[in-house]
Amino acid sequence: MKLLPKKSHVKPFPTDTKWGLFTTYLHYLWADHAYLRIGFTNAHWIGPDMVRTNQPWPFQLAWWKKQGVKTVINLRGGKGSFYYLEKHACEKLGLTLEDFGLTSRSLPTAAEFREAKALFDRIEYPALLHCKSGADRAGMMSVLYRHFHLGHSIRDSARELGLRTLHMKAGHTGVLDYVFEVYLRDIEPQGISFWDWTQGPDYDPDKLKSTFKASWWGTLLTDKLLKRE
Repeated sequence: MKLLPKKSHVKPFPTDTKWGLFTTYLHYLWADHAYLRIGFTNAHWIGPDMVRTNQPWPFQLAWWKKQGVKTVINLRGGKGSFYYLEKHACEKLGLTLEDFGLTSRSLPTAAEFREAKALFDRIEYPALLHCKSGADRAGMMSVLYRHFHLGHSIRDSARELGLRTLHMKAGHTGVLDYVFEVYLRDIEPQGISFWDWTQGPDYDPDKLKSTFKASWWGTLLTDKLLKRE
């Protein structure tokens, strides 16, 4: 007997009616663990015109607008109830929403480094960038913001990946630290800039990732207990 192929369904998260907005909020509250972020934003200003946070609630976006924020950078992609609520809130508040999807288990490609630099060059500031927890992908983009936009060294900028913002170096998310460690150890002493290295033929994110080794306990913590994206 031949099994029928599974059908893929796109689950909508409506925001155009009060009931739809209510059901989307309910999904966001539990499926996205948003109840943990009602009073905890993991927010840190990383420069004069950029703040990093975890996934903001719509009411938190309204508060950030009052602080002067004009642009919101979403690092999680465009799926899930969180995105529909964020998009709806940004439209109501007059905030510009920029989608720049990253993962916390892989390294940016040369093209993604170029796109990140271009993003920081063109957006309207002050801006807010976020992932889900505000720890890993937000940390990576914070390093790039400080290096590309503010001109800080990689050594100083890489401090944005740390326990201060709940980033775990020991698990698979530590691959984000690894790219900067390799650069500082092997490439910078040759007098090669981070930009030139990542845009040249010697930068291979897949090969770099294959040489990174996460600890078992770090993997257990980030993947199983914290369930980082």
